[in-house]
Amino acid sequence: MIPVISVNEDAVPTDYRGRILSVIPPMTQLNTPYPSTAYLTGFLRSRGFDAVQEDLALELVLRLLSRTGLQQIHKMASRHPSAKKMGVVRFFLEQFGSYLSAIDPVIRFLQGRDSTLAHRIAARTFLPEGPRFQTLEVFEGDEESGEDPLAWAFGALGVQDRARHLCTLFLSDLADVIREAIDPRFEFVRYAESLAASQPTFDPLAEALHAPLTLLDTTLRQITLEALQKHQPQMVLLTVPFPGTVYAAFRIAQWIRQQHPEIILVLGGGYVNTELRELSDSRVFDFFDFITLDDGERPLLALVEHLQGRRGTDGLVRTFFRSRETGAVQYSTATEPDVPFARVGTPTWDGLPLLKYLSTLDMLNPMHRLWSDGRWNKLTVAHGCYWKKCSFCDISLDYIGRYDTAAAEVLADRIQTIVQETGQTGFHFVDEAAPPKGLKSLAEELLKRDLKISWWGNIRFEKSFTPELCQLLADSGCIAISGGLEVASDRLLKLMEKGVSVAQVARVTKSFSDAGILVHAYLMYGFPTQTVQETVDALEYVRQLFEEGCLHSGFFHRFTCTAHSPVGRHPDRYGVTLKPLPTITFAKNDVEFVDPTGVDHDVLGESLTKALYNYMHGVGLDADIRSWFQTRVPRSTVPRNYIARALQAAAGG
Repeated sequence: MIPVISVNEDAVPTDYRGRILSVIPPMTQLNTPYPSTAYLTGFLRSRGFDAVQEDLALELVLRLLSRTGLQQIHKMASRHPSAKKMGVVRFFLEQFGSYLSAIDPVIRFLQGRDSTLAHRIAARTFLPEGPRFQTLEVFEGDEESGEDPLAWAFGALGVQDRARHLCTLFLSDLADVIREAIDPRFEFVRYAESLAASQPTFDPLAEALHAPLTLLDTTLRQITLEALQKHQPQMVLLTVPFPGTVYAAFRIAQWIRQQHPEIILVLGGGYVNTELRELSDSRVFDFFDFITLDDGERPLLALVEHLQGRRGTDGLVRTFFRSRETGAVQYSTATEPDVPFARVGTPTWDGLPLLKYLSTLDMLNPMHRLWSDGRWNKLTVAHGCYWKKCSFCDISLDYIGRYDTAAAEVLADRIQTIVQETGQTGFHFVDEAAPPKGLKSLAEELLKRDLKISWWGNIRFEKSFTPELCQLLADSGCIAISGGLEVASDRLLKLMEKGVSVAQVARVTKSFSDAGILVHAYLMYGFPTQTVQETVDALEYVRQLFEEGCLHSGFFHRFTCTAHSPVGRHPDRYGVTLKPLPTITFAKNDVEFVDPTGVDHDVLGESLTKALYNYMHGVGLDADIRSWFQTRVPRSTVPRNYIARALQAAAGG
């Protein structure tokens, strides 16, 4: 029985003996823990709970990518009836001895435990080179001259980086083998994503959960039961940030329910907060006892009181459950103030295997590299978004719409505590948009305390980021920032309610760049009413931003209408019509729409991606914009020196 806990903020339940286990299910990042369990564990411990955590996502990968794991993969792949017809599988079977001898050294190297191996790996004689390595031969140069195809990326001295990239290709080949011969749903950063993403009914997931176990399933079952044996929890919290973690979370719950039905199972996380707000399928509660929405601190405190009989189900906070009387799904609408951001405690990574994460180097995009290379301590400067107006964003949801801050001194205390605990001084601020005032205060506090850290995060390209502030942030340890330029069109930026203009973005990004900070732009295409002309003009703006040194990195993504965004809630304001949705009993997020312009954005998107890739490497900046497009497009109407003039005007010239 879980002891009573008061929701009084200052109460510390010193008599608490029940253990709460927070779990990261597969699949998330390989290089660093997803921070949700660190936040929950830190909060629960600050309230006196016996709280622990496990990263089953990392453990699953490490079990698969081992000599024993590869032997199991080989055994199953060799039995596949089409093994000889699948290039990557055939190569794996033919070169299995090389894969087997290389796998453990590669994992040690990517974990930073055998750095000198980089020289052998970089020489390209150590690893079996499967189909993924063919991408290395696609470069501009004379192949017959023997020119190094990786020299443009790593030069003559980047041995460690070169080796990490080659090892990442090696692991990607293995992932392809697993996907082709064992489990078609497998990916390193997501697993069985299609079973959960915007699925109106639970049927596809339910069918998968009753199917025979795969190699991944049996491996995950083993490590789940080992974690239970190790921790002996009374409650297990499963946090699912993305659709690609949902299937594994349900499998984990399934096995816990079978083996230990007395354990309370609770589901939460970003996916739940976004997609399960209209949940009504009672079968979900064959796996979980409770499902909580939005920030988990307050719902968990209320849940503990409920389990002790201190409050009824009508007193649960933002919580789904199945009625014992009717068997129907119910949702408690009780409201209580959330725990203030300043009092949620310091996240802790205690119990997570920080020395076992894999520092990979997948895409050579300089900003995307930060996502996969290095173990970053993830921290939030503020809760929610201070702007919360962008029409494509889920601003109606709590994680964006409720803005709450903490003093710079509190944030600096958290940073100091985390550095002491982990020994790592790299921080990724995971805010939707870190507030300029908050960053300024934090930078000043870091400098005041002489805290030497490196940090990066996401911002809005707003005018508050002056050259002086950008330099201050750089002095405090800022190494990179990202922000949304979206569709580089003043008309569309206004329609999006971004609160910025192209010229303003140019001035702000140049200020960051001049301060020595890497600048990445999130770019968008296919926004409602976007024309072909606007797409061409947007690419011309982007070209000029690279040409003037304002941007170092970027990524184009296709606009998606979501149910919780202003476009999804008020489509008439944006000139589009939503397509009817089926009856929702499980997940709801993406919504298809009809745009009267009729533009084929998919064709244009391929051209945008190709152009951007070249711009990031300084290639094609002088080429006519139209040359990137596969179809006939109009000439850009943007003056060739628009960005240069905007920067000159900002400088007073």
